Amino acid sequence: MIRALVAVTFYAVMIPIAALIAFPWAFLSGSVDFLYRVAMWIARTGVRLAGVRIDVIGLDTLNLDRNYIFMANHVSNADPPILIPSLPRRTSVLVKRELFKIPVLAQAMRMASLVPIDRHNKDAAIASVRRAADVLATGLDMTVFPEGTRSPDGRLLPFKKGPFYMAMDSGVPIVPVTIVGTHRILPKGTLRVFPGRAVLIFHPPIDPHDYPDRDALIGAVRDAIAASLPPELQ
Repeated sequence: MIRALVAVTFYAVMIPIAALIAFPWAFLSGSVDFLYRVAMWIARTGVRLAGVRIDVIGLDTLNLDRNYIFMANHVSNADPPILIPSLPRRTSVLVKRELFKIPVLAQAMRMASLVPIDRHNKDAAIASVRRAADVLATGLDMTVFPEGTRSPDGRLLPFKKGPFYMAMDSGVPIVPVTIVGTHRILPKGTLRVFPGRAVLIFHPPIDPHDYPDRDALIGAVRDAIAASLPPELQ
């Protein structure tokens, strides 16, 4: 409990300070690189202060001469601050549309090529998928939680179709990522953080061109992620 309080205090203090420094720098320089590095440092440090240790498996086998779509299972609010800082370079993500209503934050997210998504509006969701494909065309990676929401018990939920249209339209390989242990570190429905170990398993890239249709691609990605989950969570 003490570790969790230390982490929360760290975030509460550092996020406003970082915003006061990094946001103006991003707007003046026209680059979000410094802002991104600061955000990733804050995320990593807060996770460590909470007593969470991270094992990363398979990331070193990827060919970083090209970009990827990282797709991971989602069981906890701890997943993004554990996964995203562990990636080898800056990534775009799909972000809830509501966050783009916050003026300064919205501008920073646009500069970072983050993509707003409205899961309750089919036409808007399709437009977001097209925007994400445009971002991938610039060479930036994309990180997606294809379940669309957190699993309440750690077991895989059905995957949303939109990210796989994006993959097939762009031709960018998908790297399935299995996240293990975060459902115990920060369970859904609670704000309490428990010390523990999270494991990130990066599977070999899956080329969308190798599959005849979207459903076959979804099945391949799902099977890859599920393969490294405990049997009761598959």
